[in-house]
Amino acid sequence: MNASRLYDIFIIGGGINGCGIARDAAGRGFHVGLAEMNDLGSGTSSWSTKLIHGGLRYLEHREFRLVREALIEREVLWRLAPHVVRPLRFVLPHHSGLRPAWLLRLGLFLYDHLGGRRDLPATRSVDLSGPLGAPLRPEFTRGFEYSDARVDDTRLVVLNARDASARDADILVRTRVVSCRPTPEGWAIELDNMEDGARHRVRARFLVNAAGPWVDGLIRARGNGQAHNVRLVQGSHIVTRKLYEHDRAYIFQNGDGRIVFTIPYEDDFTLIGTTDRDFDGDPASAAISEEETDYLIAAVGDYLKTPIAREDIVWSFAGVRPLFDDHASKAQEATRDYVLKLGQESGVGVLDVFGGKITTYRRLAEEAMEQIEEVLERGSEPWTGEAPLPGGDFTPEEAEGLAARLQDIAPELSPTAAARLVRAYGTDAASIVSSPGGLGHHFGADLFEAEVNWLMREEWARSADDVLWRRSKLGLRFSREEAEALDSWMSERLGMEPPVEAAPRLASKIRVPGRRVAGRGAASPAA
Repeated sequence: MNASRLYDIFIIGGGINGCGIARDAAGRGFHVGLAEMNDLGSGTSSWSTKLIHGGLRYLEHREFRLVREALIEREVLWRLAPHVVRPLRFVLPHHSGLRPAWLLRLGLFLYDHLGGRRDLPATRSVDLSGPLGAPLRPEFTRGFEYSDARVDDTRLVVLNARDASARDADILVRTRVVSCRPTPEGWAIELDNMEDGARHRVRARFLVNAAGPWVDGLIRARGNGQAHNVRLVQGSHIVTRKLYEHDRAYIFQNGDGRIVFTIPYEDDFTLIGTTDRDFDGDPASAAISEEETDYLIAAVGDYLKTPIAREDIVWSFAGVRPLFDDHASKAQEATRDYVLKLGQESGVGVLDVFGGKITTYRRLAEEAMEQIEEVLERGSEPWTGEAPLPGGDFTPEEAEGLAARLQDIAPELSPTAAARLVRAYGTDAASIVSSPGGLGHHFGADLFEAEVNWLMREEWARSADDVLWRRSKLGLRFSREEAEALDSWMSERLGMEPPVEAAPRLASKIRVPGRRVAGRGAASPAA
């Protein structure tokens, strides 16, 4: 890469918003570059509650536009990526001391009708004296069941990056933006390869700042004084072994007005979250606190017949949400809506992206492109609402058949492994298991060499953490020794045979330090 490279649009930040904008822009024919200082989705985008949802509690804050947009997007994203977005039913027990039943019914009626629900099942009242209430304390006898969806958040980020790359965008991982300054010829951008320290300079006609928690820092680095547009709010989660046998999630109301989810997770686990607390410091240092752990344990303990204890926790993670600062009095009340600020510096365009949620990333990207196209004096039609993401060209009803086909190609695959591959890669899974050398070396759990090679070649994976904690959650099933062996194997492989066809989009491997839960052998990657 050299200073002669001129992009139409250069994007800073490889989270869901940055990758979503890159995909949309590349599909409209723009020459796009994107720089991410770490791995794709390694910031806020990988620390979500893993839901595509309207945000039932946002109705209480009268954020009707946001909820409507998010509710519409649930089914759009399910259609575009049925492998990583799947419907999920939620059970809301009625707590007699909190929100009255009539208010819950009203809220759920709006939730069903505000977004034009088409294919997801409607809300219904449920009797919790039966199987759905089996894990709950006996005082919870009635409730409601409604629809939302679950998502593999980091895979959604990577799929957007892959589609952008397939449309000729340059995706530069492990690449830090050292400086960006406006010139008469456009933005002059200096880049630092985080692995080998090499410096590169590129130019761009338009700049997009989608750096998430670091968005204000990049504004200040452009010489714009003391920018204070985002409110950093930490959200933390814990993961336990499976707490109950059925496939529903629970949404529990708390006395402080917040809600906590328990969600079936990765077949054998339960995900519990989230918290909301203001954060001050380096977003990369976010870690769950003792107070947050106690809060989540207590919150589910008010509802579950068998409370959980600290020793039940097999993994925990924390991330920082860069919410637009609307000066709400409590972190939980800060808006989850997004704000796009279009500007010019020395005559060249820039768009700063604040806030947002993973559910509405595609609409955020469309709105961003509408504004960018006005500045660049080009016009094109929105397209991302109809084009499947990589591997998503199948219907949900075909998933079982896809898994069976994988076992026909590779009989050594277990049914569980085949189902996981379909959930992760959709129709692309067949290419993985059809590798000329077969599945190859077995690293642990159901991870084989063929899949790791695919992730290095096609999805910018450069370390064991990339594979085990972002492109999958197999880290929950790997021992420390297995993870270290995988990391060593990848280092050797990348050192001997770097994926030439991916240059310059793929940077060299960099190790992301992990935190470990004592006695469990599960690594929690740094936020």
